[in-house]
Order: sequence, then structure tokens, then C-alpha cells
Amino acid sequence: MINAQQAALAEQSFALTRPVHVGRAHLVVKDLDTVSAYYQRVLGLAVLERSESGIVLGAGGQPLLTLSTRGDVAAAPRTAAGLFHTAFLLPNRQELADWFAHAAHLGVRFDGASDHLVSEAIYLSDPEGNGIEVYRDRQPSEWTYRGDGTVEMATDHLDLQALYDEAAKTGWAGPPDTTALGHIHLQVGNVAEADRFYEGVLGLKKMASYPGASFFASGAYHHHVAANIWNSRNAGQRTGGMTGLQDYALAFTDRDALAKVLTVLDGLEIKADKTAEGYRLLDPWGIGITLVAPDA
Repeated sequence: MINAQQAALAEQSFALTRPVHVGRAHLVVKDLDTVSAYYQRVLGLAVLERSESGIVLGAGGQPLLTLSTRGDVAAAPRTAAGLFHTAFLLPNRQELADWFAHAAHLGVRFDGASDHLVSEAIYLSDPEGNGIEVYRDRQPSEWTYRGDGTVEMATDHLDLQALYDEAAKTGWAGPPDTTALGHIHLQVGNVAEADRFYEGVLGLKKMASYPGASFFASGAYHHHVAANIWNSRNAGQRTGGMTGLQDYALAFTDRDALAKVLTVLDGLEIKADKTAEGYRLLDPWGIGITLVAPDA
């Protein structure tokens, strides 16, 4: 069953009230301690579980990111399929400003910042090059939907000085309990194949397109999953102990939506293994996806 904590998250985030949303992500890293320390120091994530080979990090008691290592781990090439970025969603612009000032005071190197019309986003990378987005959504009533149900997005300038000036002078209190993984952005080998898989198989709607990228979502969100070929055109399947994205979860709030996806998977003879968490499968590039049932 969905617990009270998850229900509170859903009440405050449009992204998490959709029939499908992103649950958590799992990265394989070479230096577990260094990478974990970065997410704790820069993003303020708390350690929820720890073992010799892995650490689960989260906010408000909710798991968001698993980091693990293994004996045969090897750095993935920049052109490999896998992660473009994990996107941590904050509830409002004030929280984004407070976090940004905190990160700036730490001397964090930022990779960029953009106003996407539906959201405001800041980009950075962890010590092993895994991309990170920290963002806040505008209210859906402020978004522009087209007649076909897609949404207008852009990559406009974000005034970071204005954002910094809005930060609380008392300092950052850490991530709010409502912090979530709002979306995950992937590197894939072929956009048309991503369209076929994420729309045709998993039943998400393509909400926007950029040159070399598609953005997919459930329930009129701007995107829960994005896929691009900007670094990874024609990339094949991930192999062995590659660093980067091992797998991520798509959590279903609608049991009928999950049943429909499982029927499609069965009809296409795409293997989906039943696990304690849900149903695990691989996308066309070997990225693991777990479909989590509403009562999981």
C-alpha cells in the first residue's frame, strides 16, 4: 500500500500523482565513498541503508538513489547508452533558490542552467560524471498545451543571479521531505527506437521533441523519461560492470495501466521478471527498468 509519506509526496507534486512516475534510480560507481559523500554534501541526501557494496540515499525517509559498486566495475565511455541525468524535483522556486545558494557557497561547478517554460533547472555532475538536474516545476496551469496534448518546452536563459538573490539569508536547511526524482533523462542509440519502446511498449506519451531527443510522460506531465542521442548515437547495449545507470523504477499509481503494459510486454515476448519490487525488464540498450505496482 502507498504509505502516508508517499501520499504526502503525491499531494505536493503533480509529477508523482500521474498514473506512472519515476520511483528511484540505481547507479554503479567506482568510488562508492566519494560519490556518496557528494550526494550527501551537495544535495543533502541522507543515508537510509548501507552495506559493503551499496548505499541507499533519500530525503524524508523516501529512497531516491542507490549507489553500488562491484569487483569488475569499469568506467563507461561517454558515448555509451545509459544516464544523461537524474532529475531531483524540489517543490517550489524558493527551495530551488535556497539549494542553489548552498551549492554555490560550496564552490560546486555547475554545468548549466535553463528555463524550460514548464520548469527551471540547474545542471551539474557528480565526481564520476553522472549528470544531475535539480529543478522546480511551474504550476501546470502555467504550461502551454498544444491541441494534440503535447506541451511547449524551450531551453531559455535562467537568471541565476536573481535566483541567488531570492535565497533565504538564514542558509539552507537541507532538502525538503517532498524532494523526489521527477524524471530521468537517458542516453540511447536511436530516438525512433526509443519512441517505439517508451510509447509503443510502456504506454507513455511523447510530450515534446528536440533535435535528437524525445520527452515521454504519463498523465500530461511534461516528461517522466527523456531519451537523447546527443553523445550516444548508434550506441549498443550496456555491458558487464559499466559505471552509470544500472536501472530505475517506474512506479504505477494505476493498476489498470500496469496491467495494460504487462499485456503488451507478453504479446511482444519481452521478458519481464517478477521481483519483490515489481516487474523487471531491460530497455533496448540494456538499461534495467522495474515496473512497481501500486501496492508494492
